[in-house]
Amino acid sequence: METIIIVGGGAGGLELATRLGDTMGAGKRARILLVDRSPGHFWKPLLHTVASGKCDPQVTELSFTAQALDHDFEFLQGEVLCVDRAHQTITLTPRGGRQDDGVCRTLGYDKLVLALGAVTNFYSVPGAARHAMTLDSVADAEAFRRRFVDGCIRAGERKEQLNVVIVGGGATGVELAAELSNSARALADYRVHTLDPERDIRITVIERGDHLLPHLHPLQSQRAANHLRSLGIDVRTATAVAHVTDNAVIDTTGAAHRADLTLWAAGVEAPELCATLGLTLNHIRQIVVDSSLRAACDSRIYAFGDCASYVCPIKGAAPPRAQVAHQQAMFLADLLARRDDGPRPEFRYHDYGSLVSLGPQAAVGVLTGALTGKSIRVGGAAASVLYALMYQKHLLQLHGSLRMAAQTLVDWLRAKILPPVRLH
Repeated sequence: METIIIVGGGAGGLELATRLGDTMGAGKRARILLVDRSPGHFWKPLLHTVASGKCDPQVTELSFTAQALDHDFEFLQGEVLCVDRAHQTITLTPRGGRQDDGVCRTLGYDKLVLALGAVTNFYSVPGAARHAMTLDSVADAEAFRRRFVDGCIRAGERKEQLNVVIVGGGATGVELAAELSNSARALADYRVHTLDPERDIRITVIERGDHLLPHLHPLQSQRAANHLRSLGIDVRTATAVAHVTDNAVIDTTGAAHRADLTLWAAGVEAPELCATLGLTLNHIRQIVVDSSLRAACDSRIYAFGDCASYVCPIKGAAPPRAQVAHQQAMFLADLLARRDDGPRPEFRYHDYGSLVSLGPQAAVGVLTGALTGKSIRVGGAAASVLYALMYQKHLLQLHGSLRMAAQTLVDWLRAKILPPVRLH
């Protein structure tokens, strides 16, 4: 059997492993291996809910080992140290996780699929990498949540104001700001802190462009900004950051925005591993792939999702979104499972729109018809329901309709009987 190794268990990587396991793995046509540094999968678009305390990742996280057993693929936990393209091998950290814990592991592959995701891009802004937090992983989100709760408690004890600055007015920054505002109110209701959430907790969103959510229509962007301001959030557009200190964010005009807690959500780039492979990259280290999602200079390596640069000849570069990774995963699942040697199909990205959450009961976005191509702007509670359905679709791809429905019911019951945020 040929061996197909998938590196990265994010939204696209796990969906691909599950699909290939169900087809090629179950039929003993190929050995499917999924490699990831973490033991479980968490849907990255929901990391802001972990950072705000709305979601408990220990409950939501899906075990890779359990998914592998149910869908006929193998899972190996470890971080990829290097890829030897000449000998078609990858080297992983020892089972203990650190290089000094034992002997590194080497795995051979016939086809290698890279679904490495993306990491925060600080754009060489002085002090940003040192003083700003990120939301690249569950661990990052948990660290931010703990600092936010601890900061609220300490500020209440000292009778001081807590200042939170979010750099970046894209989906992550806007969604986190809205959720933090609601979390601050919930924590006050449960007497976790003694601050007045409207007067004593100041949340500021700094965006370099003229509008928040630049991928949406300007009217939708303005609607999102107005909603954040109604929550007491300070929205600063057309403001570029010059440098970051341990207690302030300084913009290019010299104005200092006091920050007890700074989060950087201003852009992404591919992980450093991509730069070690000897493959063709773009300016943010993404692997350049062709219409079949193969690396430009190695036909045995595929890449997709946020770590890959696919440029559609009609629509241009595919954006770093979960729906792109999903579509590419389904395309590769069919491509790699093909038995014939006929003409290779070409991937085409279909933009079905974008939705951004503005808290528990609100969202904004645009939906694009699959057949007509017309876009419809949506907002309010209806958009919030549609936003929630995106995650249900992801669960459907991983578990099927029955388990997805059961998981949705469990999540609904938990929301009814537990506090709306984590209290410690």
